[in-house]
Amino acid sequence: MYGVSDFRRGLKIQIDQTPYSIIDFEHVKPGKGAAFTRTKIRDLKSGRVLEHTFRSGEKIIKPDVFETDMQYLYNDGSDYVFMDSKTYDQVSVSSDLMGDDSNFLLEGMTVKVVMFEGRVIGIELPNFVVLEVSQCDPAVKGDTVTGATKSATVETGATFNVPLFINEGDRIKVDTRTGDYVERSRK
Repeated sequence: MYGVSDFRRGLKIQIDQTPYSIIDFEHVKPGKGAAFTRTKIRDLKSGRVLEHTFRSGEKIIKPDVFETDMQYLYNDGSDYVFMDSKTYDQVSVSSDLMGDDSNFLLEGMTVKVVMFEGRVIGIELPNFVVLEVSQCDPAVKGDTVTGATKSATVETGATFNVPLFINEGDRIKVDTRTGDYVERSRK
């Protein structure tokens, strides 16, 4: 059991047989009445984001969520296949469950696979990935307005906005949480 004072970003909690992850929280102590905590939580099964208020001193159930590091192997058309590096067990994750996270997956990449009651409910990517630019337009001379960007397609097929100095073959670092370009990688 967790108390409201144990809340932190990323903490997994269970409400009414459904696992949630805390996205954001705020402790509120009004001038009149009891203190409470306002939270934004993500349903780990459906991905929906909800707002929920907890009273001070309330106890919350710790869910039976299991996270394990797995290596991404391949996409078989409708599912993404991951393998546990220790036991060599393989699990398939549907395209619907993957959502936009598939834009960042490279073969051989290690991710956290999240399971609830023995069933895969999602994956957690590393915060940043390095991807190679496979196609982008050349920069136009004289188009050097501060903050100017262009569209670039990376090796996974995803498209990102990048600065004008990025060329085909460059490797870029992308934030998987927001989908934004971070920097050019030297690797």
